[in-house]
Amino acid sequence: MNHSVAGASVEFEEIWRQFTDWLAVNAPEDYAALRPGASQADIRHLEDEITFEVSSDLKLLLSMHDGVVARRSSTEGGAFILNYSLLDVKGIDEWHKNLAEMSDDAEEGGYEDSVIGHTAHKQWVPFAQSLTGDLLFVDHRRDHYGEIGEISFGSPTYDLLWPDMRKMLCDFCTAVENASPLPSVGRVPSIHEGRILEWVTR
Repeated sequence: MNHSVAGASVEFEEIWRQFTDWLAVNAPEDYAALRPGASQADIRHLEDEITFEVSSDLKLLLSMHDGVVARRSSTEGGAFILNYSLLDVKGIDEWHKNLAEMSDDAEEGGYEDSVIGHTAHKQWVPFAQSLTGDLLFVDHRRDHYGEIGEISFGSPTYDLLWPDMRKMLCDFCTAVENASPLPSVGRVPSIHEGRILEWVTR
């Protein structure tokens, strides 16, 4: 895999294809779980529902793959993004509505200081989900635009993992190629039974 670690100089689509090409060879069940891309009409409908335009990287990702085939257990493929499964446009819309509702409830209940910007925000757009319901999201707030965060329900606040999706994918490519830890979380890639990619803690 030849790619620039700098990330910004490399086209998002190229980085993504490098990563999925690696999956096709090394984690074939993960690769097989990828769904075809969403239509532009579906993406526009999503943006109409959440009331703002999603980031260009997320839009491009959805146009290439509208999420993955839903997993029924942890032994099935599709959770190759840090053990999270990519959401389709419908799932993104549903989870965004949940976060928006949590934000509204907190504001109405007077406890917004402990929720909004910590565990929920109307400008957070989830794009991947774990089997336990934790989420990865793209932050669309002006001062945090493009950042990748992780919501672990039960945790008092989210974790900032990457400054943008391109950097996340560059780190994934480097980690799987070199069997090295992801800098932001310390997990290392591991191939389970020659079928699926897992990220494990050393």
